[in-house]
Amino acid sequence: MTVEFAVVLPAVALVLTLLVAAVVAVDRQGALQLAAATAARAAGRGDTEAVAAAAASVPGAVLTYRRHAGLVCVDLARPAPGLLAVIVLRAGSCAAEGGA
Repeated sequence: MTVEFAVVLPAVALVLTLLVAAVVAVDRQGALQLAAATAARAAGRGDTEAVAAAAASVPGAVLTYRRHAGLVCVDLARPAPGLLAVIVLRAGSCAAEGGA
């Protein structure tokens, strides 16, 4: 019984660690999407300070935006935290240019 426990325990610990890392990554993805939507609305209004503040709300995020056919689109990207750092989280959002 003790040998089986000693063999299985590292595998269980690894699975639990990966599950926690995945939950944290999903949370960061949600924050990234919220920041992208906020930045897109601010860019549509022409408020560059609010765009910078929205991008700064997610540490390590890289912001790019483009204008096309009356839309302002914002894309944010950053590496996932912790063990999943090899995965790049991306979020994008668009808003009408000149919106209120």
